[in-house]
Amino acid sequence: MFRKMYDWVMRLAASRHAPRSLAIVSFAESSFFPIPPDVMLGPMVLAKPNKAFVYAGICTVASVLGGLLGYAIGVFLEPVGMLILKLFGHPEGREEFQRWFDHWGLGVILIKGLTPIPYKLVTITAGFARFDLFTFIWASIVTRGARFFIVAAILKYAGPAMLKEFERRLNLYSVLLLLLLVGGIVAVKVFL
Repeated sequence: MFRKMYDWVMRLAASRHAPRSLAIVSFAESSFFPIPPDVMLGPMVLAKPNKAFVYAGICTVASVLGGLLGYAIGVFLEPVGMLILKLFGHPEGREEFQRWFDHWGLGVILIKGLTPIPYKLVTITAGFARFDLFTFIWASIVTRGARFFIVAAILKYAGPAMLKEFERRLNLYSVLLLLLLVGGIVAVKVFL
């Protein structure tokens, strides 16, 4: 099963539609979609390492634009924003994130944008908080850009060796990745 999924993702990553799909996923993930763009960025960089930084740029621009949609949801569509927060396990999210913005302000965007915590939580609640839009935009560019360019650089330079090892032990790493993902979700639920 893992082999078929892996082969499908690698074929998609090498297809001519991959950059457009990457942009759509990056845009949507910043405002409402649950799957992070790293799921596509990684295989795309591994399939075409010479385009690593182009792909990171696509992720960054699309993610910031999607973040603006998330911000607008927080400002203009508060019930939709509350529903999205609830779906991601933060039914009291507006008050919780409002406290974060009141206390740490810019730090929320700069720190959360680098982590695997869904960025839509930051973008929507920045809109709820009416956080300064100019600061929101430049902080999003810095933090999302850093995240995607770091991932692209690591995969570009260390990826081929990592890819060979991963393909050799695909089932083992797939199970470990699944356990890590479940553990991360549990940790987020417990600690946030």
